[in-house]
Amino acid sequence: MFEVMMYDGGVYRSAELFEAIEDIGGTVLHMNRSAQMLMVTMSIPEEDRPVIERISKEIGGDIRSVPLAGTEIAVIGCTLGRHHMPHPVCDIAEIMRQGGAISVVMGLARGRGKKTSQISKREIEIIDEYDAAVFMFGNFKDCIEEKKALLEDIHVPVILVCGPEPDGMEDCCEAIISGVGRKAERMKASEERAKLAEISDAVNEVLMRKKKMLEEDPLFIHPAELKLLLENYEPIDMCLRPAPIVLHLDGLRVKIPYREHKDYFDNLVVYGRKLSEVADIVESKLEDSSTLIKIRTMSQIEDMDRSE
Repeated sequence: MFEVMMYDGGVYRSAELFEAIEDIGGTVLHMNRSAQMLMVTMSIPEEDRPVIERISKEIGGDIRSVPLAGTEIAVIGCTLGRHHMPHPVCDIAEIMRQGGAISVVMGLARGRGKKTSQISKREIEIIDEYDAAVFMFGNFKDCIEEKKALLEDIHVPVILVCGPEPDGMEDCCEAIISGVGRKAERMKASEERAKLAEISDAVNEVLMRKKKMLEEDPLFIHPAELKLLLENYEPIDMCLRPAPIVLHLDGLRVKIPYREHKDYFDNLVVYGRKLSEVADIVESKLEDSSTLIKIRTMSQIEDMDRSE
């Protein structure tokens, strides 16, 4: 079994950490450097955790488990206006990052008003690109319940965060966390931090169910293994955007245009097969400069082989 960990420390002697990860057969999932500080998310064999802990201590860094690593989560407000994008949205996005996830904050174009709120087909397609979506609604129970339609056509797991507990929303959400309404200040009090931890735990529980489903019908190749293959491609290696390759539970987001690199993606050889034969490769709906790769499961590959 592999365990996902995060190193938080200085750049000094970090080469020793990377060598140790490679020696034990681990993988660097994500790396973020700011001045002389370094954060590294890694996947390592469970039995080799003491090795990484020892080296991290020697070079003056901390190591901790990050259950949400290898996921990309959308945190969504009804609009980007200050009425619907209060501080809790940013705090929720930050607690997702502390859990190891890549989090993205967004707002709907026409989410304002319980009678006029809307979600477009393109917005649904964008949200469906993520592993999960955390929706932040407001302080009025009837307004929250009226906006149920915003969530009904979304296919990824939805976690609803709101003020009062709504009725009749359970069928369109995997989890509902009440007690977090709109407010004009950060969530700093102990009970507010506990509520953020509750949100993080709820997201983790929802994604764990998704992981267990993938264990029953595993992917043809693990996203971390595919990431290692893609890193050798020069346009990705030279990409200056943050986190050029973002892991998902069932694939990856690669931040280079699909149209310009279609031949490379389609013909990349993975365990004796072309990538286009074992994954769905499409252009991101969010922007033309990203490529989405959804890896097919073993049962899907077997069904495809039988039909040929």
